[in-house]
Amino acid sequence: MERYRRSLWLLTTRDLKVRYSTSALGYLWSILDPLVMAGIYWFVFTQVFDRTVGHEPYIVFLLAGLLPWMWFTGAVSDSTRAFTKEAKLIRSTTIPRTIWVARLVLSKGIEFVASIPVLALFVVLFGATLHIDVVWWLLAIVLQATLTLGIGLLVAPLVVFFRDLERAVKLVLRFLFYASPIIYGLGDLPAEVRFWGAFNPLAGIFSLYRAAFFPEQLDWFAVAISGAMTVLFLVVGFLVYRGSIRRVLKEI
Repeated sequence: MERYRRSLWLLTTRDLKVRYSTSALGYLWSILDPLVMAGIYWFVFTQVFDRTVGHEPYIVFLLAGLLPWMWFTGAVSDSTRAFTKEAKLIRSTTIPRTIWVARLVLSKGIEFVASIPVLALFVVLFGATLHIDVVWWLLAIVLQATLTLGIGLLVAPLVVFFRDLERAVKLVLRFLFYASPIIYGLGDLPAEVRFWGAFNPLAGIFSLYRAAFFPEQLDWFAVAISGAMTVLFLVVGFLVYRGSIRRVLKEI
């Protein structure tokens, strides 16, 4: 286990160093994408249209959903290349191959944590209130990391056999963005849709993040569904990985 942790941390720090050592702006690039997206949606829904979703300050509401979304979509998207991008290194090492997916989840998670000061800045600038429900962030991070790892372990080996799956995953993520409570809250959905919306595993997780500033966003039914689906994705992902890893090593 100690060897696993050391290897995971070594590969994660290597990824982060490679990503930022070649960029003059470094850290700024990791937060620029969600900031630009938040700015666009804030402008559209507050300056162009009469907004009927979310809460004030809306920019904080957006960022509380967009920042964890960038962690999720970045790790899942990169997982489609987890076994194909560094095939030679994977074949030549004896460390557990789950590390090649786990490192992506961890590196994107570190970027998410590094973006929290930016969210805090907007909280101060726009006068949002930090509530005691911020304690649920730890649960949200654990759930999201576990869910993302499960999906990564499911996707990474399958892409080796079905290369078109990489593009399919990108399309699914694009759809999932609008199907997830990011620019709106779960409570903004019509009553007949809200129940089914809770079965999006990200819905409960995002409600935990937003509860720090908007306590009324906390939906324990959605959180329970997210917890159950997180365990399901982890189990299925691990079973798919374990059942296919030998064929994956031959294929790559």
